[in-house]
Amino acid sequence: MRVVIQRVSQASVEVGGAIVGEIGKGILAYVGIEQGDTELEIRYMADKILNLRIFPDHARRMNLSVLDVDGKILSISQFTLASYIKKGRRPDFGNAEDPVKAKQLYNFFNRVLSEEVDVATGVFGAMMNISSVNDGPVTFIIEKKYGDAG
Repeated sequence: MRVVIQRVSQASVEVGGAIVGEIGKGILAYVGIEQGDTELEIRYMADKILNLRIFPDHARRMNLSVLDVDGKILSISQFTLASYIKKGRRPDFGNAEDPVKAKQLYNFFNRVLSEEVDVATGVFGAMMNISSVNDGPVTFIIEKKYGDAG
């Protein structure tokens, strides 16, 4: 599983000309589900994202989590994060999870997050236009491979 997160002051997702999800202060998360991912990886990643201290405290140090700042999360499914570009010029998507299972795990991920924060989403498998204001800029790549130790 790979997730790219950005600290944002606002973000929205549009499908077919209509905004289907938007947040103010919080995290924009691009979520890639890979073959072998299970609910264990999903829970690990959700906990990591919810508790990662990427928001500034009163001294402008990254000491606060999205929970601490009462932020929200905009979660966007993005199978291209499961790609590998080791040779050639065409991305290899062979590590991406089957769409049916990926959708189930993506929805589970959003349910786990929503136990702690408000979560807005895009539409799984749809062509989406994402708008965001990256606050910082602050961007991180978080990975959890099947079988990785904590």
